[in-house]
Amino acid sequence: MTTGKINVSVENIFPLIKKFLYSDHEIFLRELISNGTDATLKLKHLTSIGEANVEYGNPIIEVKIDKEGKKIHIIDQGLGMTADEVEKYINQVAFSGAEEFLDKYKDSAKDSGIIGHFGLGFYSAFMVAEKVEIITKSYKDEPAAHWTCDGSPEFTLEPADKTTRGTEIILHIAEDSLEFLEEFKISGLLSKYNKFMPIPIKFGTKKETLPKPEDAPEDFTAETIEVDNIVNNPNPAWTKQPADLSDEDYKNFYREMYPMQFEEPLFHIHLNVDYPFNLTGILYFPKLGSDMQIQKDKIQLYQNQVYVTDNVEGIVPEFLMMLRGVVDSPDIPLNVSRSGLQADGAVKKISNYITRKVADKLKSLFNENRADFEQKWNDIKIVLEYGMLSEDKFYEKAGAFVLYPTVDNTYFTLEELKEKIKEKQTDKDGKLVVLYAGNKEAQHSYIEIAKDKGYEVLLLDSPIISHLIQKIEGDNSGMQFVRVDSDHIDNLIKKEETSISKLSDEEQASLKTVLETIVPKQTYTVQLEALDSEAAPFIITQPEFIRRMKEMSQTGGGGMFGMGNMPEMYNLVVNTNSDLATSILNNSDKSAQENLVKQALDLAKLSQNLLKGEALTAFVKRSFELIK
Repeated sequence: MTTGKINVSVENIFPLIKKFLYSDHEIFLRELISNGTDATLKLKHLTSIGEANVEYGNPIIEVKIDKEGKKIHIIDQGLGMTADEVEKYINQVAFSGAEEFLDKYKDSAKDSGIIGHFGLGFYSAFMVAEKVEIITKSYKDEPAAHWTCDGSPEFTLEPADKTTRGTEIILHIAEDSLEFLEEFKISGLLSKYNKFMPIPIKFGTKKETLPKPEDAPEDFTAETIEVDNIVNNPNPAWTKQPADLSDEDYKNFYREMYPMQFEEPLFHIHLNVDYPFNLTGILYFPKLGSDMQIQKDKIQLYQNQVYVTDNVEGIVPEFLMMLRGVVDSPDIPLNVSRSGLQADGAVKKISNYITRKVADKLKSLFNENRADFEQKWNDIKIVLEYGMLSEDKFYEKAGAFVLYPTVDNTYFTLEELKEKIKEKQTDKDGKLVVLYAGNKEAQHSYIEIAKDKGYEVLLLDSPIISHLIQKIEGDNSGMQFVRVDSDHIDNLIKKEETSISKLSDEEQASLKTVLETIVPKQTYTVQLEALDSEAAPFIITQPEFIRRMKEMSQTGGGGMFGMGNMPEMYNLVVNTNSDLATSILNNSDKSAQENLVKQALDLAKLSQNLLKGEALTAFVKRSFELIK
């Protein structure tokens, strides 16, 4: 028997491991099963190239709980180790010192990938165990070895009588970690971290009923047998080639990952690249609508089929964080802080690749079946619009598939829209004017006015549309977006108008004086316009610049413009060709005249959802008085 001291440069590494990474102590199982998986896959490779003269067979990894003995066993059928290899790989752990270690990695203390990157995967066992045993036999024709350590640098190494290839690790669970002797706890960890490991993992047994033979008699009783309970799927969809998968395969994998998600995904994107980095995965577009508060952290990050985290910030572009699915890459450095991760060159390349791949997929879906793409537009638009705002590379490609729907459910790309409106919707400066509504119901009357003039009106109702419009206008200087209830629509209407006011210039001046006496000056600017006699007598519009800046401030862009507390400012457009304008002007009863103006103003405010609280109560009361 050999005894000795483990070669570490701190006096006692085990308390350091347990204390420093205590919040992640559950990863011990992931690390130990990963080690067993590596040993098994290495053996597979050696047998395939003829360097290991053994039968590979159908190896599994087994996890067993001995609750009475307070032990957990992790058993693999991989390479195994000789006594010399145990000495080399287990006892000689090199560290540059605890202080440097703690200082350098303090920001990533909770990063569940840190241990494996220090060659400390095995030592994570001491997070939960007071003593650890290794019983191992190499695939080489050498004696088995038995290593024991009680959580101090002292160890023993002696021959063992194990006759089968592989390694068994026995954890003697510490008193403060007895929860890991519960079957449901281990089952939960296996499901979380090892669900898609490439080697079958056995955890207990289960009963299985044999199928009934076709020629069985009527009184046949099916036999029930005990079979291995394999808890993982060693061949998940993302490890296969897209050509080998059907749409149903992708949907089944989605259900496997999200069993509580009842809606089917709209479509999927299969990631598969091996140069200049390795990356595989599948991303799914769920139905999103316009809700930006939808739960994130639904994309899982794996490293060689080992679950790492569901926080993929920096790796997956931010605008795609609302998607679901899995990304697997051995090239992502997990032993650095989040800020370091975002600055890492390889990670940036991966993020750019995912952006490009998503854009290419969206373009192909659009080209292959535009009608279907249009049907799904409202369910995916928030992701795409956010992507246009946040990722320049995505924005460059977006023109080929991003849609702009009208209030009548017709869909245009931006170039198609320009062609459609170029004849009729230009202002006096020659700019294309894109009219849009933010709320089809609330702005119905304004939409009807515009449609009566033959204008196209888009329906742009996402919460970030003001920011996106700003960006599109910046890149298309000859184009201006104007909300349909904005004052800028006057530039178009005036071009169309041939109506002459029924009121003389003197009468118009008198009417304006009356209105400005009654209408609050601090909120409304009175404008007299000779509109069609059937148009509304009073119309409220808002300066486009003011309205847009207010919207941007509400969705996170106002602070940078200093627009956080902008005043309420509107235009009151009074149709001088309306009978009401004439009635107001000719009414000699000042009280009645004031009531007419207030009532008409309140009706205009009501159509814009601006009438609330005390003012709404007064309006209702006044309305009942008028109809007595």
